[in-house]
Amino acid sequence: MYLHTIPKRNKRRMKAKRIGRGIGSGVGGHTVGRGMKGQKSRSGHKSLVAFEGGNTPFFRRMPKLSGFKPIGKTEYTAVNLDVIQSNFKSGETVNITNLKEKGLIGNRIEDVKILGSGELKKKVTIEGLPMSKSAQEKIIGAGGTIKE
Repeated sequence: MYLHTIPKRNKRRMKAKRIGRGIGSGVGGHTVGRGMKGQKSRSGHKSLVAFEGGNTPFFRRMPKLSGFKPIGKTEYTAVNLDVIQSNFKSGETVNITNLKEKGLIGNRIEDVKILGSGELKKKVTIEGLPMSKSAQEKIIGAGGTIKE
């Protein structure tokens, strides 16, 4: 199908009605299609965009954000010891690049903290990652080392 094969419609386009040109124009004489009285029938009427006829506007009904986010606060992605236990072999090093390579954290994540949930029985080396005290005790207890 091409544009030149589409049949043309024979419907004629209606002309726009010219309002405010007297009774003989067919669109009313004195009210000009605005009705009888009221705010919208007066000249110069422009309602606000958010005006809802006296209702409380939508932007005032919505809940406001509360609180603030401190500048410079880092939010860490948690990696538990049981995840390290199941994904790393004994003698391996655990750092951000290894965690990303094994798919344990996303590629854009830069702040990781090791938490002490679970058991660790393998001797692993932790490089450059902050950790909780319980995780530190369990890593050292299992024979692992911590490098900063």
